[in-house]
Amino acid sequence: MDHDRLPTRAWVLHPDLKSDDHRRAPKPALEEAVSLAAALPNLEVVGSAVVPLPKAHAGLLFGSGKIAELKATFAAQEVELVLIDGPVSPVQQRNLEKEWGVKILDRTGLILEIFSDRARTREGVLQVEMAALSYQRTRLVRAWTHLERQRGGLGFVGGPGETQMEADRRAIDTQLLALKKQLDKVAKTRGLHRAARAKVPYPIVALVGYTNAGKSTLFNRLTGAEVLAKDMLFATLDPTMRRLRLPEGTEVILSDTVGFISNLPTQLVAAFRATLEEVLSADLILHVRDISHVDSAAQARDVETILASLGVDQSTPRLEVWNKIDALPEDERDAMRARADRKAGIFAISALTGEGLDTLCAAVAQQVQDARSEEVLHLPFGEGRRRAWLFEQELVQAETQGEDGYDITVNWTQRQKAQFAAL
Repeated sequence: MDHDRLPTRAWVLHPDLKSDDHRRAPKPALEEAVSLAAALPNLEVVGSAVVPLPKAHAGLLFGSGKIAELKATFAAQEVELVLIDGPVSPVQQRNLEKEWGVKILDRTGLILEIFSDRARTREGVLQVEMAALSYQRTRLVRAWTHLERQRGGLGFVGGPGETQMEADRRAIDTQLLALKKQLDKVAKTRGLHRAARAKVPYPIVALVGYTNAGKSTLFNRLTGAEVLAKDMLFATLDPTMRRLRLPEGTEVILSDTVGFISNLPTQLVAAFRATLEEVLSADLILHVRDISHVDSAAQARDVETILASLGVDQSTPRLEVWNKIDALPEDERDAMRARADRKAGIFAISALTGEGLDTLCAAVAQQVQDARSEEVLHLPFGEGRRRAWLFEQELVQAETQGEDGYDITVNWTQRQKAQFAAL
C-alpha cells in the first residue's frame, strides 16, 4: 500500500442476517470490523452501520431500498471503499460496485489486506501471497468484455480457443505452484530451526487467544521484548519466541502467536497453519482472553474451535488467562477476581499493570514441572549416541553401570520422551 497518498475514505457495513442461526451480536461484530479496518494504513473510516437483513439477496446482497439509501450516503460522504463484514459473492461485488460507484472489499479480502501489510518473515509473506491468489482465483467473474473475448483464431479450427478468464486462471495456478515450491523450501529451513530448538531442554509455553486479547503486551511484560503491541487487530503475525526465566528459576521458551479471529478465511487457516506450529509442539498453552470484552465467551469458543481444527491435542495442559481486568469497573473487577480464584487453572491478570502475573508465573512453573516424569532407562553399551543425547539435554538425574549397559534415571517431558524415541 502507498503510505504517502491521501487516506482512502471507507465505510464499514455489517450485514445482520436474520436467517443465520450462528450470527454474532451485531454491535460488537461491527466494532470488530471497524477495528479491522483501522488496522490498515491509509484508510479513514468515515462511517459504519449494521444493516438488518431478513435474508441475503442473490444479486445485490441488500434490498433495493437500502441500496438507494446507502448510495446517497456514500455520495454525500465521498466514500471510495465499502468494507462489508461478511462473505460477498463475486457477482454481488460486481453489481454493488456498479450500483454505488465504489470499491467493495468483503471480510476475507480485508483480512488478506491486513495480513499482507503485517507479514514480516519470508514464510509469512509467501503464505499471504498464496492465500491472496487462491482468493483472487475464486473472484474471476466475467466483469468486463475482455474476459469474454475468444482467443485462438476464429474458432472454426481447433476448437473455440480459451477465454481471457481461463488464461487468468492458468496464470494464477502457475504462480501458486511457484509459490508453493518456495514455501516448501522455507518450511524445510523452519524445520531445521525447529529441530535445533527441540534440542533445547526448556519446555515451550505458547500464548494463544483471540486477536487483540493482549498476548503481545503480556509477552513483552514477561520477557522484556519489544514485540509490536498496539490496540490493533492482528498486531502480531509472525510467531516470536523468547527464553523466559520464571521466578523459581525454571526456564521456558515463551511463544507469542498470531491472534485468532472468528470466520477466519479458510485460505488463511491453511496458510497460517505453519505459523501456529509452535502451538502444536507446546508443553503448555496459555489461552489469553480479553475478559473486559462483551463477546469474551464467544471469542474463547472461536479460539477453541481453531485449536481443534489445527489438531492441537486436548491432552496438552492449558491455563486460561483472564486479561485486561484493569479495563473493568471496580465492582466487576472484584467479582471477576473472585470467580477466577474459585476455578482451577484460571488467572485474572492485567498485562498492562502487571497485576496477577506473579501468581500466573508460579502456576506456569508448577505446570511445566508437573509435565515432567521420572523414568529409569536401560541402555546397552552400543547406544552411546542416545546416552550422549540424554546428557546434552540435561535430563539425567543418576546413572549406574551394569554388566551389559547403563541404568539411567531421567526426568523429562512427553515431548522429550518422544524425541528420544525417534533417535
